[in-house]
Amino acid sequence: MLTITKEFHFSASHVLDKLPSWHKCARPHGHNYVVVMELCAAPEALTDAGFVRDYGDLDAFRKWVDETLDHRHLNEVMELSPSAEHLAWWIHQEWAGTYPELVAVWVSETPRTWAIYRAAQGGSAPVG
Repeated sequence: MLTITKEFHFSASHVLDKLPSWHKCARPHGHNYVVVMELCAAPEALTDAGFVRDYGDLDAFRKWVDETLDHRHLNEVMELSPSAEHLAWWIHQEWAGTYPELVAVWVSETPRTWAIYRAAQGGSAPVG
């Protein structure tokens, strides 16, 4: 399989309300998020130009990130608790129909932390 990735950035706030009150993430706070879209295709499925997908085709996702997530309170955007894990899953669910090559979504809240949703590892919906 051949894989491409593209990175997107946004800033947003959230509260993880199912944590004990003493947990720092139970208080309102924000992050400078990084989202990586990972798309794969077999060599025989590449476009005529030799692409998994043209990077320019991901502009629709960038626009959605800017309009839907950037400088928003994620608790008001998502129905699930806005953990990085839920965010990765939710983004995949929102965009897999548009980008059938989408196999993983990576979400980072800090430079040293990542949550990754990989479609091949199962697609059950998160609880809460």
